[in-house]
Amino acid sequence: MLIKTSRREWLRGAAYGVSGYAVSGLMPGGGWFGAPMANAADFVDPLAPKPPHFAPKVKSVIWLHIDGAPSSLDLYDYKPELVRLAGQEVPESFLKGIKTSTQGGVGKLFASKRTWKQYGQSGAWFSDWLPNIAEHADKLTFIKSSVTVGATHDISILKLNTGDVSPGRPSLGAWVVYALGSANPDLPPYVVLYGGQREPRAGSVNWSSGFLPAVYQGTAFRPTAEPILYQAPPELIAAKQQRDSLDLLKKLNDIGAAAHPEDSELAARTRSYDLAYRMESTAPEAVDLSKESDATKALYGLNDDASKEMGTVLLRARRLVERNVRFVHVVTGPINILGQGDDASWDAHRALEKNHEAHTKAIDKPVAGLLADLAQRGLLDQTLVVWTSEFGRTPYGQSGDGRDHNPWGYTQWLAGGGLKHGLTYGSTDEIGLKTAENPVDTYDVHATVLQLLGLDHLKTIYLRAGRSERPTVVYGKVVKDILA
Repeated sequence: MLIKTSRREWLRGAAYGVSGYAVSGLMPGGGWFGAPMANAADFVDPLAPKPPHFAPKVKSVIWLHIDGAPSSLDLYDYKPELVRLAGQEVPESFLKGIKTSTQGGVGKLFASKRTWKQYGQSGAWFSDWLPNIAEHADKLTFIKSSVTVGATHDISILKLNTGDVSPGRPSLGAWVVYALGSANPDLPPYVVLYGGQREPRAGSVNWSSGFLPAVYQGTAFRPTAEPILYQAPPELIAAKQQRDSLDLLKKLNDIGAAAHPEDSELAARTRSYDLAYRMESTAPEAVDLSKESDATKALYGLNDDASKEMGTVLLRARRLVERNVRFVHVVTGPINILGQGDDASWDAHRALEKNHEAHTKAIDKPVAGLLADLAQRGLLDQTLVVWTSEFGRTPYGQSGDGRDHNPWGYTQWLAGGGLKHGLTYGSTDEIGLKTAENPVDTYDVHATVLQLLGLDHLKTIYLRAGRSERPTVVYGKVVKDILA
């Protein structure tokens, strides 16, 4: 059936296009298809600061994802019984109730070859691969009973960051920004930093806003002097001309957003243009290390080729929380390890000694430097640092000299405000295969991080299609025993 369309109706329909925004804005009654016009003042900034549920213990989070899953048994979880039983088959009593075969089946028990020592008044165990972090033993709060689901990286990384094994849910950082807003209008409240020259595995789905409005997603900063592509001011365009263009673009986008309030993309795009304009100066300055002292650079290991990359990332993380960025999501990068290709993460199914030696040299000094630097600047009490991974590694061997994935019992730690420092919570069994007491799931870590930020995870709600969604899905409990 042919429908005749008048010139006026056709012009109204053209409002779907870029030129249509302008046409629609000039029409009497304005808006899309006769909807009332809205002024910019009618829109509430979704990133405006919002009050927490109760007094927070920290203002910012540095979420340090050790990508690829380090072996707790070679870093933090000393197991004399594993040394005694090395080379033997895994006793059946330890295998009861778990699916143990993830890739290569169950090999013979494989003891750590490291030298172990206790540090600080807490007596926390560290291997000789982490001498610098070990010096901060009494600043750390260990969770040695971590558990998760899934035994493949992409699935467990997604659960680590979003609480679900399927894409579509918001990341923890997105929930934080949704609940608290921004504390610095000139920088993104949620920034992603990574080592290496390419985006981490599984990419932006791990810092996505999911079903939350797009404005809450993370902003990835590249590991270069220009953290965001095409951010530098355009050549041959005066500042006023650029500002006028952005003001017009904002007005047109506001018209569209008013007509379609259910579409968060336009509102996010409008704010991102304006934020990008301000970040032309603020973002490069925030990650510019040229004004840092030589002593500070040395503290982070920038004078050593092995640790320079992660040292740069973590020094940038400190500069961001110093500028009130709410959530800094750091992902460790791959390292070129001879015999393991050009992109070896901590995923040591073979050659664990060579793999972990290279990675610990890359991160030990930078992480220790971060803790020391935050403390001496008075920032550690208002910042939460979380060492976390998608899972751990097995006490039995694989490929002769590696370890398989282990979601049943591994170590994470936290440092910063609101915690019982020098505490070890939970434990694994005598060989380090599975949690023996006080299991802590990803959901529980998320609930605890939110608690320290002044947020009740049960009351952090977003209404979606009539369903009240929250960060921990239908799970999660605050690990109260580790809180001061």
